[in-house]
Amino acid sequence: MTLRTEWLGRVPYAAALDLQKLAVEDRLEGRMPDRLLLLEHTPVVTFGRGARAENLRVSESELQARGIDLHHVARGGDVTYHGPGQLVGYPIVDLAARDARDVVAWLCLLETSLIRALAGLGVAAAPAEGKTGVFVAGSRPLRKLASIGVGVKRWVTWHGFALNVSLDPRDFDVIVPCGLHDVEMSSVAQELGAAADPALFDEVREAVASAFERALP
Repeated sequence: MTLRTEWLGRVPYAAALDLQKLAVEDRLEGRMPDRLLLLEHTPVVTFGRGARAENLRVSESELQARGIDLHHVARGGDVTYHGPGQLVGYPIVDLAARDARDVVAWLCLLETSLIRALAGLGVAAAPAEGKTGVFVAGSRPLRKLASIGVGVKRWVTWHGFALNVSLDPRDFDVIVPCGLHDVEMSSVAQELGAAADPALFDEVREAVASAFERALP
């Protein structure tokens, strides 16, 4: 069983959601192998199944004025932001075919794969007790690098992770990210003190793809 990684470029959220739905059906019907869809989104705020309205810090009209879309989606978790400079990954993986029908274990695999990719880039990252996602190891207050929210349909996964590579963490100011008031958002560029340029994004994308291909051979 092989994971196929695909780079889709910058895709509006609604279009990517449609792509995911088609990809899930293709996997359920056996027309495609397991896939990792990697992309960036144009600016968007998404509310998961557990989201609370008060975690949106501005009005919907203010979002619209800033050119930020808003979507309510069937993933776990609260509210998050996506935008250019953030690497988004949507694994379309048949857990039943891998004899891995365990959503908690799947979340752990996503976290571990991102942590390993970041380690190879020189960023020490770790999970945080009681919180989903990937954080800067030992940071106080916690600095978050990646958000995770998944969905599963007949044991085929969709939705996934969003790793902050070179976007400005202040882009998250329109929300309470993931409903966590005690967490700051960070990025790979910020932690490395590196320039937010395309070369860094490409390096991170390749490291993440390699980590997932090793985790899901």
